[in-house]
This record gives sequence, structure tokens and C-alpha cells, in this order.
Amino acid sequence: MSLLGKVVLWLHIGFAIFAIGPLTAVTSSVPRYIRTRDVAVLRYLQRATRIFGVLTLGVFATGLVLGGDKLGAPYLSASMTLFVVALALMVFIERDEGAAIRALTSESPDDAKVQIGRIAAMGGIAAVIWLVILFLMVFFNPTP
Repeated sequence: MSLLGKVVLWLHIGFAIFAIGPLTAVTSSVPRYIRTRDVAVLRYLQRATRIFGVLTLGVFATGLVLGGDKLGAPYLSASMTLFVVALALMVFIERDEGAAIRALTSESPDDAKVQIGRIAAMGGIAAVIWLVILFLMVFFNPTP
């Protein structure tokens, strides 16, 4: 692997660690703060979801560069498809976080409880998707 390839691989792993990890942690902690009705923390977590969600695009972009001419390989196609699904789930989670914040700041804060299960479920599914992608990258990648 060339020096440029090693740098791109380093960036790919760095983006995965410093974007996907915190994104998963943020989305898993949102339901707790909806239950405690802490709107200030929820606004912070929504902003963090948005920022880390955008940063995960770095994982995808560097992965495309690393894949090069092997992008048609089944494990890469599956990984890219799962990544897009997980990113779509993040968009829905961010939307539901906003709905929970609006419900908590309105006259009927009990409406925010609806978002707890949806955010927890979608966040859990996204976390499993990230793990499946990791499994595909480690065990199906033919390069040593």
C-alpha cells in the first residue's frame, strides 16, 4: 500500500472511531434525557447527533477512496448499503429528537414519551448495523 493509501486508511479508521463511536453513544443516551425532561441537554445531544452524523460521511468518503476498483465486491456493496441505511436512521433520530424537544417545551410534555421508544429502537438498529459493517470489513476483506 502506498503512503497515500496508508494515510487514507488512517483517516478512515480515525473517522470511524471519532465519529461513529460518539454518534452511537449520543443516540443511546437521548431516551434517558427525554425521560428526565432535560431540554438543555437534549438540544446539545441533537446538535451532537447532527455534527457526528455529518462527520460519518468522512468514513464513507475515505472508504470509497480505499475501495477503488474493488467497489463491486459483495462485502463492500453490502457495507455501503448498510451505511446508507444507518445514515438514514440517523436522520430520523435527529428528527425525533427535535419532536421530543418541541413536545417538552409545549403544554403537553407527555407527548415526548412517544419518541423514547422510536429513538431507542432506531439507535439500537444503527449500532448493530455499524457492528455488521465492522464485521464485514475485518472478516471479508481479502487484503492482508
